[in-house]
Amino acid sequence: MLDKKKKQQLIEKFKTHANDTGSPEIQIAILTEEIKELTEHLKIHKKDNSSRRGLIRKVSLRRKLLRYLEKDNAESFDVLVKKLKLKIAKRVDKSLEILAEIPEEEAEEIEEEKID
Repeated sequence: MLDKKKKQQLIEKFKTHANDTGSPEIQIAILTEEIKELTEHLKIHKKDNSSRRGLIRKVSLRRKLLRYLEKDNAESFDVLVKKLKLKIAKRVDKSLEILAEIPEEEAEEIEEEKID
């Protein structure tokens, strides 16, 4: 768990406006620090399954917030990922991949079937 001083420093560093305390950027930064602390704790206490469960929950929440931020504000997402030095795999839209693999003639037939 982060102490108040550390949390305030993160809020000051990642805030988007003067009174910002809960934007996705700040939530992601706080979760990242908590994940780092829990990871270090679990390196020492390997059998602490309740903390491991908490870690998994925090990672899941951060992943959801990152996904939201990527959709909502891609520019802010890129800046945040660079600041936090996160390793993020590039997401590719599956529907575009599938359409790229279909020859043009078949794609036209599929569109005609949808119209009829």
